[in-house]
Amino acid sequence: MSRCLLSSSNQRLIAAARPASQRCVHVAAGKGFGILKSPIKSKNYWNGREPLKMLPVTPMRPVPPEIKRPPYADSGKLPSVDRRPQVHTPEGLVKMRAACKLAAEVLNYAGTLVRPGVTTEEIDRAVHDMTVARGAYPSPLNYGKFPKSVCTSVNEVMCHGIPDGRPLQEGDIINIDVTVYLNGYHGDTSRTFYVGKPSANAQRLVEATEEALQAAIKLCGPGVPVSAIGAACADVAAKHKLTVVRDFIGHGVGTVFHAAPEVLHHRNTQPDKMQVNQTFTIEPIFVEGSNKVKMWKDDWTATTIDGGLAAQCEHTILITPNGHEILTVA
Repeated sequence: MSRCLLSSSNQRLIAAARPASQRCVHVAAGKGFGILKSPIKSKNYWNGREPLKMLPVTPMRPVPPEIKRPPYADSGKLPSVDRRPQVHTPEGLVKMRAACKLAAEVLNYAGTLVRPGVTTEEIDRAVHDMTVARGAYPSPLNYGKFPKSVCTSVNEVMCHGIPDGRPLQEGDIINIDVTVYLNGYHGDTSRTFYVGKPSANAQRLVEATEEALQAAIKLCGPGVPVSAIGAACADVAAKHKLTVVRDFIGHGVGTVFHAAPEVLHHRNTQPDKMQVNQTFTIEPIFVEGSNKVKMWKDDWTATTIDGGLAAQCEHTILITPNGHEILTVA
């Protein structure tokens, strides 16, 4: 689940100091909320596709009381970002591996459900049930009041889509972002799936995003600047004539959901260097057109302003003495 480089009107999204040019396009609460104050001229990418819209959301699903909860689970209060990197002891790594493996298994299962006619509400229910059946807490649930157990981002939604009753349609793409909290550790992963047969543009976008993730992972190792990740992603985006979304970033993850470092997916001068036994996510988002962000009034759903498709993929990475390990595999 990406961090966001802006604060919303009710502080549900994580704030970080950034130049205005790097912040999401966001409108204060009130009349016109969720609509651009000054529309940005851009190519129209809808191509006959109906724009998504907000639908009613069902209540949060219960979690059995015996399951260990993260600190925000009951209050819904958005925790501050831990500015320390997540560097683990050998005992902590055992738990971290288990959480990441479970996240990967849940994501794989969720992916088998993707087909025309299935709703994202149904996917959320399946993710929730599998997570709690395995003794874990679905990390997104009540994180800053997020109402569901998984993020489902369809078509023009960049990230943090809230599951609802809209049936998936032939030709859609959907990112499913799974995070589980198991024995005090978060495992975080996501992937973009095709609903039926994808268009050529959708397939190009998804494959390029996956290529960027793999290119960034290959660079990881002790002492490597975190900024190398952004350069790798930017190179892949340029090669495919796509655009990197700058406002949502990867992050340290482990005993807390969001920690240092800030993992930017565009060229940057981030000073941090990777450390042995450190874990963090890499989760680039590529779009067809403009990377300007339009926030819905739910304060979570982030969409493109021009109808361009968005694709994201994510792994949790461990830095090892000799390089790296992808933890979110099953």
